[in-house]
Amino acid sequence: MPKKTGAKHAPEVYYETYELALVPVRDTVIFPHLMSPLIVGRERSVRAIETANANNQRLAVFLQRDPETQDPATADLFSIGTEVSLGRMLRMPDGTSSVIAQGEHRVQLLSITQTDPYLRALVARMPETNDKSLETEALMRAVLALFEKAVHLSPQLPDDAFIAAMNADTPGGLADLVGSTLNAPLDKRQELLETFDPIKRLQKISVMLAKELDVLELQSKIHTQVQEEVDKTQREYYLREQIKVIQHELGESDTQTREINELRDKIASAGMSKDAQDKAEHELERLGQMPSAAPETAVIRTYLDWLITLPWHKTTTDNLDIPAAAKLLDEQHYGLKKAKERILEYIAVRKLAAEKMRSPILCFVGPPGTGKTSMGRSIAQALGRSFVRVSLGGIHDEAEIRGHRRTYIGALPGRIIQTMKRAATINPVFMLDEVDKIGADFRGDPSAALLEVLDPEQNYAFSDHYLDVPYDLSKVMFITTANILEPIPPALRDRMEVIEFPGYIEEEKVAITKQFLVPRQKEEHGLGEAPKFSDESIRSLIREYTYEAGVRNLEREIANVCRKVARLVAEDKRVPTLVTRESLFKYLGPTKFTYGVKEDKDEIGVATGVAVSDAGGDTMAVEVTLMRGKGGLQLTGQLGDVMQESAQAALSYARTHAKRLNLRVNFDKLDIHIHVPEGAIPKDGPSAGITIATALISALSQRAVHRDVAMTGEITLRGRILPIGGLRDKVLAAHRAGLKTMLIPKKNEKDMVDVPKKIQREMNFVYVERMDQVLPVALTRGRIHPSTKRHLK
Repeated sequence: MPKKTGAKHAPEVYYETYELALVPVRDTVIFPHLMSPLIVGRERSVRAIETANANNQRLAVFLQRDPETQDPATADLFSIGTEVSLGRMLRMPDGTSSVIAQGEHRVQLLSITQTDPYLRALVARMPETNDKSLETEALMRAVLALFEKAVHLSPQLPDDAFIAAMNADTPGGLADLVGSTLNAPLDKRQELLETFDPIKRLQKISVMLAKELDVLELQSKIHTQVQEEVDKTQREYYLREQIKVIQHELGESDTQTREINELRDKIASAGMSKDAQDKAEHELERLGQMPSAAPETAVIRTYLDWLITLPWHKTTTDNLDIPAAAKLLDEQHYGLKKAKERILEYIAVRKLAAEKMRSPILCFVGPPGTGKTSMGRSIAQALGRSFVRVSLGGIHDEAEIRGHRRTYIGALPGRIIQTMKRAATINPVFMLDEVDKIGADFRGDPSAALLEVLDPEQNYAFSDHYLDVPYDLSKVMFITTANILEPIPPALRDRMEVIEFPGYIEEEKVAITKQFLVPRQKEEHGLGEAPKFSDESIRSLIREYTYEAGVRNLEREIANVCRKVARLVAEDKRVPTLVTRESLFKYLGPTKFTYGVKEDKDEIGVATGVAVSDAGGDTMAVEVTLMRGKGGLQLTGQLGDVMQESAQAALSYARTHAKRLNLRVNFDKLDIHIHVPEGAIPKDGPSAGITIATALISALSQRAVHRDVAMTGEITLRGRILPIGGLRDKVLAAHRAGLKTMLIPKKNEKDMVDVPKKIQREMNFVYVERMDQVLPVALTRGRIHPSTKRHLK
């Protein structure tokens, strides 16, 4: 029987100490007056239970501090445990034993008195007060209210748990009951077991219940939201199934459902951007809810087809082999050094910093037929990219670039998006042809719409009115072409890197004809090696049958010759082996053009200038004649405003410096007529200033102008020579005309790098800054005839 002894430091309270068999547990806290399953597997614990059960004795159950400890000592166990009575014991197949333990009292572990064959310990029963006060009653009701909410919200807590709690008549019993049912950690349970004061225990239970309720309420809210979504999905599924049945009865279901499913699969595999995919899925939902006969069905279907077929992520791998690209460009194009160098530089930078560089936006500017469009195609081939082209000539509607809004009947995307669909990749070489021929009217300005397309800071999210979602154009290599820069708006011109395609010189045309044009035309006309074209015939074609900066008409004339020869072959007639200059008359008829040649002799009042047109350079004679009159100046030859002003400036210079130039004439009794042949061709520009001044001074001084001298430059009233443009073409024209000396403004000396070295060696170039330097070179040293002096007076 237990032995009663008085407890220390509390003479009025008696602790009962006695020995009990001890079972250490790893994961169980048993509360007094409550039943709990007890599962043990250690041999000593099994023996302790068997012995206690056989002798109808109780056990002491203590929680281990460390669950991994196999043979716990006194220090390894919590000091407060539970004295339990045992029910029926069952052995399990895995070797463990299970028994129902009924908690009786809280006990304190004093010491372990036996270790074999099972543990025994000296314990002391801890007393418990159950005095009820008004405060205790209120606390119990509060705990019950919280526990009721917890039972209602938690699926793990049974409803009879609250009934049992309602029937607990002591605060300690209520605290233990609620603590045993809550899903609390072991340390919290042990803390409740070690709290002897029922009031404090209830307070801790109240805090635990409040936290548990917060978790349960949040869990319930989440569960409710999930359930609502599930219910909504199930409801939509149910309604869709009903729609399917209705459509099936109407004979619509199979085809429309199959199309919707196909579109859904295509949208998922198209690799769209997030915005585009959201838009496509939204439109697909609308399409699925419409009857197939609805008018808007075709509109939505067309829109989805555009989104699906556009390239969103598909790219081609760039060919970064610079020598191979250079070889390909040289094989397909003769000359055009600057354009080729720019492309090779782009490939080099692409090779070194592919992720950082932006795609260039180039603008090829030059006369027709100089190879701008074909160069773009060659660039795409060199890079290994697809090539697409859009002609902008004559476009007046801004919607041609940005597309029409879907509210319009027959709406379509703009040409940019249409061409990207044709390219099938997001990094093609995209050529915008004839950008200088865009017009504007009441429908908008297409060139303004191009500002976004050709700006790397904006085109990564290009907005097409039809698509209504951003589209990435930042990986596209844009190339624009133009014949002249002036019509292009400044804002658009600023976005492009201009590369000039100058007109071909005669030597380049000869090389292009031999290397490209003749072999191509022979192949297209089914001819073999014969006939061959002599150098004289090629130069005659260039000088006398064509007048252009490019080679387009030259190829037409070669094709004309090849057609004549092909007819001879088809009729089994004798085919000439060589096309000579003389035989061109037979094939092409009389010559169509003449080119400038130098004068036959030195003449007074006739100076040779040079001019540039869209067809290249040519010589230009300036004629001056004097007549008795009233000091008038007459200008003929369809001279423009700038050229007329140059003539006025030349006359003012001559009058101002008449004494120094030894011009003994009375300008008030003299009429001057300046004429520039050919009269039917309009002419303008400031570069004929020194030519007009030289011819005028030659006529006034009666000193002839050297026929071997050509000149170009703008003159001021003070006699200064200002620089001009188009020097390369002008020099080539002078060389072709047989002129040996050429006067050039000093400031244009830097432009001589563009002139072929061969021509620089064959001609004498004089760089002048003032008119005083021009006249000694241009005029002969002959004196004025006496009769002429009398005539001029």
